[in-house]
This record gives sequence, C-alpha cells and structure tokens, in this order.
Amino acid sequence: MFGMGFTEILLIAVIAILFLGPDKLPSTMIEIAKFFRSVKSTIGSVKDSLEEEMNVTGIKQEALAYKEELLKASESVHKATNVHANLGAEIDNILNDDEPTAEVAAPQAKKTPKEPQEVTFKKKKKKKSKPSEEKLEDKEENTDV
Repeated sequence: MFGMGFTEILLIAVIAILFLGPDKLPSTMIEIAKFFRSVKSTIGSVKDSLEEEMNVTGIKQEALAYKEELLKASESVHKATNVHANLGAEIDNILNDDEPTAEVAAPQAKKTPKEPQEVTFKKKKKKKSKPSEEKLEDKEENTDV
C-alpha cells in the first residue's frame, strides 16, 4: 500500500500509539479512514466528469462534421434549383438577341466557319490521275495473267 512495506506500517502504528495514546487512537483512525474515502470519491467524480467532457467534445466534433455535410448538401441543392433560373436567363438572352455571355461566346469564337456544300445526287467525274500513276496501273494490268 503506497509503496510501504509491513515494517514501515508497523513503525507508523507504534509512533501513533505513543503520541495519541489508547484513548484517541480509535477516533483518529476513523477520521483518517473517512478522509481517504472522501479523497477516493472526489477522484472518482473528477474522472467521471473528465470522461463526460471528453465524450461531449467527441459529440461536438461529430455534430460539426454533420453540420458541414448538411451545408454542402444544401449548397448542392441550391445549385440544382438555381440551374432553372440560370437557364431561364440564358433563354431570355437568346430570345432578346442579346450578345452571348462569355461562356457561350468562347466556344463560338473557336469554331471556324465552314463553307456550305451543295448536296446533289449526280455522280462526280473522276479526275485523271498523273501519267506516272497511269503507267503503274498499266503495268499492273499487264502483269495479271
């Protein structure tokens, strides 16, 4: 107990008997026991309150994490509902022939205008190939047997 051996406890008991005497020793021992009991209960209550505070801080951290998740979710919902308003504004711009916004104008500036092609069902004439190509074709025709 408290790092004391039997001989040390016996020595303290003998000194207590000598100083206090047999009349006061029992009441003094009862008071010492009550003191240790109250110290033990105080230490227990401090431990409980610390554990409760630690648990409360953990709960606070979890609550803050949930709050952040809810804020992110509400922002995404707001963005989703705001898309309708943004599309309405874009449609109004298109209908009023306003100048396109920067987001719409950027892709249009990158496109190069293509010349329109005429669509017909007529057969195209084959262009004559170069004379060197004609010679190669003739040689290939001659080699086929």
